[in-house]
Amino acid sequence: MPKEIIIRAATRKDIEEMVLLLDDLFSIEADFHSDSKRQIAGITMILDGCMKHKCIKVAEIDGKVVGMCSAQLLISTAQGTPAALVEDMVVSENHRRKGIGRRLIQAIETWARSRGATRLQLLADQTNTAASNFYQRMGWRSTQLICLKRMLS
Repeated sequence: MPKEIIIRAATRKDIEEMVLLLDDLFSIEADFHSDSKRQIAGITMILDGCMKHKCIKVAEIDGKVVGMCSAQLLISTAQGTPAALVEDMVVSENHRRKGIGRRLIQAIETWARSRGATRLQLLADQTNTAASNFYQRMGWRSTQLICLKRMLS
């Protein structure tokens, strides 16, 4: 019998499992590395407050978090509306290709639309072809923009 997949808002009790998922994600991303203290701090900052401008959705099977995706709103001057920056999209390796990632992205899209967002955007590691293929199948398209960063500390 197929196990029920529940997509829901993350809570503080999910932090430990989300840190493990982020460890998996950051192990394949060249620009980031796993640091549980920093990941706990980041997750906690997202979970604190009213959640009007930020959210984390998790996928749960049998009480275990097996996937997550976060988003935060910003204002697009190009569109004159909010846009959502999607981050931390990851599903545990043994639960991939079961529609969980699609359901997480759809939950984030529903959340963003309910807050007036007219665009979702994300960064993906250039070498992660599985992720690129997943996003393309879901209708995401590359842009002419590049991502730049400058560390402040």
